[in-house]
Amino acid sequence: MAEPLVLGIETSCDETGAAVVAGNRRVLAEALLSQLDAHRPYGGVVPEIAARAHLDHLDELVRRAMSEAGIGFDGLAGVAATGGPGLIGGVMVGVMTAKAIAAVHGLPFLAINHLEGHALSVRLVEDVAFPYLLLLVSGGHCQLLIVDGVGRYRRLGTTVDDAAGEAFDKSAKLLGLGYPGGPALEAAARGGDADRFALPRPMRGRAGCDFSFSGLKTAVRHAIEALPPGPVGARDQADLAASFQAAVADVLADRTANAIAAFRREHGEGRALVVAGGVAANRAIRARLMAVAEEAGMRFVAPPPRLCTDNAAMIGWAGVERLRLGLTSGLDFAPRPRWPLDRSVA
Repeated sequence: MAEPLVLGIETSCDETGAAVVAGNRRVLAEALLSQLDAHRPYGGVVPEIAARAHLDHLDELVRRAMSEAGIGFDGLAGVAATGGPGLIGGVMVGVMTAKAIAAVHGLPFLAINHLEGHALSVRLVEDVAFPYLLLLVSGGHCQLLIVDGVGRYRRLGTTVDDAAGEAFDKSAKLLGLGYPGGPALEAAARGGDADRFALPRPMRGRAGCDFSFSGLKTAVRHAIEALPPGPVGARDQADLAASFQAAVADVLADRTANAIAAFRREHGEGRALVVAGGVAANRAIRARLMAVAEEAGMRFVAPPPRLCTDNAAMIGWAGVERLRLGLTSGLDFAPRPRWPLDRSVA
């Protein structure tokens, strides 16, 4: 029996993407348009600009992906699109496009939680069995969850204020490192002294699995204000970036260690710690979390960097996983700006 082919569409923020993914973990085609240049003058994502760019380019990206895959719409088993959470204008563009394709060609429509796309992305490249422990760390989200299966998530902890990726972006902006901030800060940190600035480690040492990064971001601002007046110099940028990155890694490691203990009490040893989301592309943070997993006797798994940032392949793969279980969506699905993975969370 041929493996199902699913068209995935991603429009939740500032990346417009379309991909064709097969059930045997093959990405037959992927077309992605970055909007970085459009948003760079504003130092962040402008929702109206993002939505307009999705509307202007999505149809062409779908056409390119289908052409590269060498199939017609009648060769698809389903159409999946990010249904939320995200910037609602962009989400609406992707959902309506996917619904139109599904309706015209008589295909199943699958509304995908963007966070589920990240949560399952590792299974696109590796055979990771359920259940596993997930650290989902991105620009808008920072959560620790037990992944019991497709559509079955239990949240152990979340951020009480800023997400880690948001703290990266805002700290980079304070340092004058440009946009997007996360990669720029990581690059600056490679040549820096992580011990020069004594930054706080919010929540470290406390019980539970929640995060907090607002105070760390404020500490970066105070450290900058204590420097000589004027633009932050290259040495100060590097040292403060390295100090900030080390603080985030310490917090993530501490909170994840608590989650591992809770996970192992329930599931025992020999399972996996999966790290996904945009911040999972940071090599220093990956290395620190890998050490935490190894110390606990857990397998460490993370998607390749291209699957950590927003992409349509992970949406297509989540569609494959849902389609196999018959978890399709109705054409009356309403896009959601908020959509918790754990269904018990309001």
